[in-house]
Amino acid sequence: MYTKKKKIQQKQESIEDEETISSLTSNDASEKDDVKESVENAEEVADSWDADDNVADNWDDDTQDKPEKKAETRVESKVAKDIKKQVFQEPNESEDEASSDEESETSEEETSSESSSDDDDLTPIERARTQLLKYHEECEAKRSVDVLRAPVVCVLGHVDTGKTKLLDKLRHTNVQDGEAGGITQQIGATNVPQSAIIEATKMCKEFSKKELKLPGLLIIDTPGHESFSNLRSRGSSLCDIAILVVDIMHGLEPQTIESINLLRSRKTPFIVALNKVDRLFNWKTNPQNDVVNTIKKQAKNTKDEFDERTQEVIVQLAEQGLNACLFNENKNVREYVSLVPTSAHSGDGMGNLLALICELTQTLLAKRLSFTEELQATVMEVKAIHGLGTTIDVIIVNGSMRESDTIIAPGTEGPIVTQVRGLLLPQPMKELRVKGQYAHLKKVDAAQGCKIIAKDLDKSLPGLPIYVAHNQDQVEYYKEELSKALKEALSSIKLTERGVFVQASTLGSLEALLEFLRTSKIPYAGINIGPVHKKDIMKASVMLEHDNQWAVILAFDVKIEREAQELADSLGVKIFTADIIYHLFDNFIAHREELKKQRQDEFRHIAVFPCKIRVLPQFVFKSRDPIVCGVQIEAGFVKQGTLICVPSKEMLILGRISSIEANHKEIPMAKQGQEVCIKIEAIPGEAPKMFGRHFDHTDLLYSKISRASIDAVKNYFREEMSKSDWQLIMEMKKLFEIL
Repeated sequence: MYTKKKKIQQKQESIEDEETISSLTSNDASEKDDVKESVENAEEVADSWDADDNVADNWDDDTQDKPEKKAETRVESKVAKDIKKQVFQEPNESEDEASSDEESETSEEETSSESSSDDDDLTPIERARTQLLKYHEECEAKRSVDVLRAPVVCVLGHVDTGKTKLLDKLRHTNVQDGEAGGITQQIGATNVPQSAIIEATKMCKEFSKKELKLPGLLIIDTPGHESFSNLRSRGSSLCDIAILVVDIMHGLEPQTIESINLLRSRKTPFIVALNKVDRLFNWKTNPQNDVVNTIKKQAKNTKDEFDERTQEVIVQLAEQGLNACLFNENKNVREYVSLVPTSAHSGDGMGNLLALICELTQTLLAKRLSFTEELQATVMEVKAIHGLGTTIDVIIVNGSMRESDTIIAPGTEGPIVTQVRGLLLPQPMKELRVKGQYAHLKKVDAAQGCKIIAKDLDKSLPGLPIYVAHNQDQVEYYKEELSKALKEALSSIKLTERGVFVQASTLGSLEALLEFLRTSKIPYAGINIGPVHKKDIMKASVMLEHDNQWAVILAFDVKIEREAQELADSLGVKIFTADIIYHLFDNFIAHREELKKQRQDEFRHIAVFPCKIRVLPQFVFKSRDPIVCGVQIEAGFVKQGTLICVPSKEMLILGRISSIEANHKEIPMAKQGQEVCIKIEAIPGEAPKMFGRHFDHTDLLYSKISRASIDAVKNYFREEMSKSDWQLIMEMKKLFEIL
């Protein structure tokens, strides 16, 4: 650039020389030629500045710094003016050329320094925010309803309504039989390609005439039983449309209603699959036909039963504030929920269900389903896989992910920054959960469920978004975003000082276990994902020093190492394992009851329950050794073996109650307000006490309590005590002067 300016000066000097010569031999034509030549040179220089400005513009695009762009434009206009002055100036103004050049150079330096200082003023997070905002705008501008992504379809409903079976029929797989107890305990994702949809819906004549714009469907199967409400909420939080499976024989059930509320709160459109129609009496299956025609061909009694049960479901949905009708009668899909009769067992109505999902999504949800380059992905599960280490199952809702991308994933101890080593995709029509041959891809486009292999994923946390960063500024920005989300998520997992230890195969299952423990009021002191190791046994063994009922590990769907099991047996740590979440709790509750019974037997002779007794003088059958008399229980309750004393006679101890009778029948216990007959036997080695001499009917009899007996009742017999019994203990503590 500097050499070009030098050339201008030289040419202009030559113009001056020529002008001095031409003053002697003035020639108008030569003057015009010279001016023309100078203008051409000026244009050449201006072009070079424009080229430089283009470079500057490109730089501006990269850094997205608007103030710098304006500064550059000012420089451009100023320099352009200077050039024009230099070219068109009179001969006597040539002396000022150098100074004008210097001015333009200094002004350029000043503006560049100003722009760099403006750039320094922005923090990396602010820079990243600006970049991402611009990228978002670009992606939104490119979006088109002509290019659609696969919609994410969520399957919800009550336990045992046939959700997984429904998908098995769709995929021609058998996942449900492979599940523990046939119950889904994790979220599964299945990709249904376009070819499979066309094949499955060929019996729907009207639908097969229309063009299918969707590249496929991504179906998410969620667990139905109540422990997994957290998994259900995670599944529905990212779905575009849902299938609510209702058993036609049972109607709406507790989890069905919960699922409806969940979908309503997230404003997710859904259709109802009236499943198990094959269980209607005399139902004749025909899966190759349209379900509307199949219903028409049924016997009259079958048709009547179908109409009656469908009407019941419609009424139950109306109670939940939803308008519903059969899909073939639905003229207003925006206001009425469509009911599709299906049978996961025989396959009736499966084609209609798929056709309805595709039709609704590609027409009503086309704008939402338009593909964009901007990544939207959520971590669904964290799972340790033999040979691959800890992997994460991710649902990519929109955008795409590539191998070697830098990802920022949520973790229990803060955001995890790592690089994608591999993207594994299940085979089409296979579930993400089912072990098998995975396809190894370099790039995955939405919507897909894929497994990500990367370093440091063992502390990942599902249920939160995952991001891809393209530079260090974006890494910092996403880390801050995830930290905020993590604080909210982690505040729900609160450990106590004393409690059981919980291990699960996935964090989703772990959350479900913790939720169940919370509702059962069982404290938990430690959590972990993956197999049970020796270190886990060592942690749990600490509870043996405090309370051995908590020296327990609840291991759900995980392996226990042989060394860990041996150590647990030697230390006395109990490990409970189960594949079904309910069995785990049943085993633990049974263990606690057994421990409690042992403790109660151990402390029964120490524990004394509170009671206040008045002797009925007309029913004294024997006055001494043993004393047999009728009594009224004024407060508390009397049990066999209770030690009785008379506080009004200097804490005189009468003996122990050996039997209690009511209506000539022996009973183990008498409660407040009852009138019973008791036998009091003297304590061996002490002189027997006599009614009428040592005490009489005016004296109130009390159970002899002590500090040790109160503690024993508190710790091991608390359930047997009522509020009034505790009030009596407070009264008796003052009477017996117990601290």
